[in-house]
Amino acid sequence: MANDNQQLHKESIKYLTTAPLRENDPKFICAISDVAYEFLTTDEAGLIVQLYFKMKNIALRNKILYGLIRCGNLELKDFFEKAYKKERYLDMRLLAIHGLAQYAPEEEIEKVMQHFLKILIKRPETTPYNYQEYEFLRSPFGLPLLIKKYRYPCFEKTLQQVEKQYQDMPEAFRGHFTFDDNGKAVQLRTPSETKQMIERFFASQHRY
Repeated sequence: MANDNQQLHKESIKYLTTAPLRENDPKFICAISDVAYEFLTTDEAGLIVQLYFKMKNIALRNKILYGLIRCGNLELKDFFEKAYKKERYLDMRLLAIHGLAQYAPEEEIEKVMQHFLKILIKRPETTPYNYQEYEFLRSPFGLPLLIKKYRYPCFEKTLQQVEKQYQDMPEAFRGHFTFDDNGKAVQLRTPSETKQMIERFFASQHRY
């Protein structure tokens, strides 16, 4: 199985080295998906980083972030600093922090988290029912994993704020999904249940 993965990885890297950047092309998407990050060399990581910054497709960038945070043997501090600034969604920013924390001292991480916290606190003004971001931040793979790994007070403080804003939301927006220890999405309700709960909430808001 390892040899098969390695072969797929080599073929994907070879394709991505010369292929045009077509983010909606199934072959391109498949090649990104077949990259085995445990086999990445420094040069190959450089290629993946270049592609990441050229991409508009959030799902593909998310996939690359998930992969590169598992490459602690490569020097990727500069990448994660830039990725944090590039991303706008808090879950994506937190993935970048996952990577950055492997290289940066606590003082640097604390400054980043101060910035992160400011954005978080303003979220209810623009996105009052922000359950998609909150569920990742509070999941076993989000802030709790960073707290467990690093014990930094700045992570604890941010999680407390996430929980406050999460609990402030109506029940219709809570408990639909989470992420496990490996960052894999886990559905807690069926999509139809989620849709019905949210639709019922908005319908109730229009009653007089």
